[in-house]
Amino acid sequence: MVNHIRCPPLHHTPDRDALKYTVSHVNAVEFDRVSKSYPVYDSAGNRLRELASFGLRSFHREFQALRDVSFSIRRGEVFCIIGANGSGKSTALQLMAGILHPASGEVRAPGRVAALLELGSGFNPEFSGRENVYLNGAILGITQREMDARFADIEAFAEIGEFINRPVKTYSSGMVMRLAFAVAISVEPDILLVDEALAVGDTGFRRRCMRRIHQLRAGGVTIVFVTHSVSEAMAIGDRVLWMRHGEIAAIGDPADVVPRYVEAMRGEDTLPADTAAPEPAAISAITSIPNVDLRRGDQRSEVRGIALLNEFGEPLHLLEPERQITVRITVESRVDLPSPQLGFLVRNHLGFDFASVSTATEDYPLEPFSAGESRSVDFRIDIPELYPGAFSFSPWIRDSGDVCDWIDNAITIQMSRGEAPVYGYFQWPHRVEMATAEAAIG
Repeated sequence: MVNHIRCPPLHHTPDRDALKYTVSHVNAVEFDRVSKSYPVYDSAGNRLRELASFGLRSFHREFQALRDVSFSIRRGEVFCIIGANGSGKSTALQLMAGILHPASGEVRAPGRVAALLELGSGFNPEFSGRENVYLNGAILGITQREMDARFADIEAFAEIGEFINRPVKTYSSGMVMRLAFAVAISVEPDILLVDEALAVGDTGFRRRCMRRIHQLRAGGVTIVFVTHSVSEAMAIGDRVLWMRHGEIAAIGDPADVVPRYVEAMRGEDTLPADTAAPEPAAISAITSIPNVDLRRGDQRSEVRGIALLNEFGEPLHLLEPERQITVRITVESRVDLPSPQLGFLVRNHLGFDFASVSTATEDYPLEPFSAGESRSVDFRIDIPELYPGAFSFSPWIRDSGDVCDWIDNAITIQMSRGEAPVYGYFQWPHRVEMATAEAAIG
């Protein structure tokens, strides 16, 4: 199958056409001056007025998702796309998948493309998991006999048990993700597209997915990731594309692009570290979230607030070494949750995943949630000597391994500069003593 999308046709010289033919044997994906826009209506009434005018009058404004974008992705590389919400990342991925068509320019993606985009996209919720496996195989041009041979592996990787024979509409978000990923990797794609989809999976499944992605990469499969995690981009990306306001801000080696992106995002952050600080009289339940870079999960339960408090229960304005702080997270459940887990991820000033804490790792099981119930949970943290800079906290709540709610970089705070310099990310707690002559090495 070949995704070769052109709208409208570009005018090329014969020499350039010859060059494109040569390049296509090296590149898995090519964007040639691609633009894409969407109509935005201020109200449903304006949409109806425009329809009633039969195209004679316009009642919308254009949102330019991509502006004259050109880049190529080499065969067999892991290509990560980063950028703020609305920067054009997902639009670019949907163009590669052939779901969208460009307003101008050309997208070339020869080969079989497997896409993990919006959760559950490509699945019929009324069909069983088994039926959806065969449906997706047929869409990708795989015969029933071939799918018969692959089905056992798909079922084993998904690990959803008897649910494979139940309608997909009865699945949790994590189960949908498991099945979708299992199908995508089973069809032996030339290009695998992933748009933040793995974020709803539990840690163990994410680890298995990453192992399989590395295997696909070793086998020459081109992998395109849209991600908000710069740690992920640094860890697996051969190259990184930074999208900004529908245009290319930078493209190249992750070690070069990611720090520039992080620095720019910090410069655009207009929220001070203590924006969400509550009044001391109201700290029992924190109901404010200073910032939302990305929110994901099935929303069966929601994070309603997060705050950082000092040892007196007062709002914290600055992290200081060798002090204890409280991270208070308030959640509210819409449904009964039999096995809830609560925690948060900490990222440093470069956007790297620095540390994590959860009720699961601390062996502190939470009581089941009832529908409509709200709780606040305190995490006591001893702050070590950290490299000075901004640290962000991303709270989350899971149930039975599935992400209910996750808010990226919900609150940010500065780490003060200590008396002694810190080399690396933090100063490891330690003590120094003289060894005896008998214990000396050598």
